[in-house]
Amino acid sequence: MADTDDPEDDDAPAGPGKRYLTRAGSENAEYIYGKKRLREIDRRIRFLQRRLDTSTIVAPEDQGDTERVWFGAWVTLEDEDGTERTYQIVGPDEIDARGTLVSVESPLGRSLLGKRRGDDVTVRRPRGEVELVVRDIRYRRDPE
Repeated sequence: MADTDDPEDDDAPAGPGKRYLTRAGSENAEYIYGKKRLREIDRRIRFLQRRLDTSTIVAPEDQGDTERVWFGAWVTLEDEDGTERTYQIVGPDEIDARGTLVSVESPLGRSLLGKRRGDDVTVRRPRGEVELVVRDIRYRRDPE
């Protein structure tokens, strides 16, 4: 221990408990964290750029066969209780938390492809199978 009464001159305890940093050490940690965060952001940008480079924009209203469910369709389904819900079949990068945009790669999306109005659809979910009926197919969203 130093002979002065200045607390900064005291030796910090070493061991498995608390770690002590000088102000310079704290700034260095922030710099290192910032560099790490920047690398993560750059990696995400590169991933998204590759996705955009291989993506094709599809206009649902240009679909030729509107009697069947294809990519971009708005589909109204009726469940076993008679409840109707409307979903749009979209790409895996477009799904939403509300659940109205359903990935074409999801169990529901895959089971709907090619179906017509009135067709029965069986969807396997984690909670078990559910029977649905296709009530409507649109390729333009109704105004809200």
